[in-house]
Amino acid sequence: MISGNTTNISTTMAFAQKARTYMELMKMRLSFLVAFSSAFGYVLGMGGAVNWVQLIMLFLGGWLVSGASCTINQVIEKDYDKLMKRTMTRPLPTERLTGSESLWFATVVGVAGFFILFQYTNLLTTGLAILSMLLYSFVYTPLKRVGPIAVFVGAIPGALPPLLGWTAATGDINHAAMIIFGIQFIWQFPHFWAIAWVADEDYKKAGFKLLPVKGEKDMKTAFQIMTYTLFLIPMGLLPTYFGLTGVNSGIVATICGVLFLASTIKLMKDQSRKSALRIMFGSFLYLPIVQIAYLLDMVK
Repeated sequence: MISGNTTNISTTMAFAQKARTYMELMKMRLSFLVAFSSAFGYVLGMGGAVNWVQLIMLFLGGWLVSGASCTINQVIEKDYDKLMKRTMTRPLPTERLTGSESLWFATVVGVAGFFILFQYTNLLTTGLAILSMLLYSFVYTPLKRVGPIAVFVGAIPGALPPLLGWTAATGDINHAAMIIFGIQFIWQFPHFWAIAWVADEDYKKAGFKLLPVKGEKDMKTAFQIMTYTLFLIPMGLLPTYFGLTGVNSGIVATICGVLFLASTIKLMKDQSRKSALRIMFGSFLYLPIVQIAYLLDMVK
């Protein structure tokens, strides 16, 4: 009896460990941010009159599709992940999962995500989700070793989540949809480049070329980061200008944009890793704060 119980406990623990490993593949924080942005676009598109079942299913479907995309990305980059300190402990480099196991997982999770989106939203939203996966997994991922064009390509699927939410709510794409897409699209550049600056040594080991201009951590790169961040200030006011949200959210977006810009000016002055880290963490704060402000200040 004791032996049988021990075997059951060991089996349960092994299953739980395997499940945690699969969850690692999905990059939970990134996938959650994708799902949150989709939910933001949905609630904004609905004007606050939320269908909770549809919203939950959109969140779940977006999370699953993002997880599948992240998994495919890691399968393709397995050999490169082994070379970088920040990624060498992932499931594939450590051989806790095989490539075939990971691909099967990505297939099941991805199909489930697309099915949920198709059943509970519409064909346009599902099509955009498929486009997002294809661009992220099969275009952006290999381009990372080609040059900074990868950042431009990667910014497209990175900015699609709020658009998915909007189309799930409305069934179409209009100027308001393009505004929320555009804000997240421009945000991608300082976000990506700050990460690339901080992880530059690791990225070079894997042959990743993501920094702009000549790929160096210098004034030219810092100026590029500042320029794109500067565009966020007027873009953050567009929802107010077009009557999508009120004045209060415009003020919040402007304050956040100015603070974000200030951190990039600091990078231009000292070109230090510490300043790049400040931009990176600032980018993580900027997007959810501004999106929540828009939701709280919707014009219904």
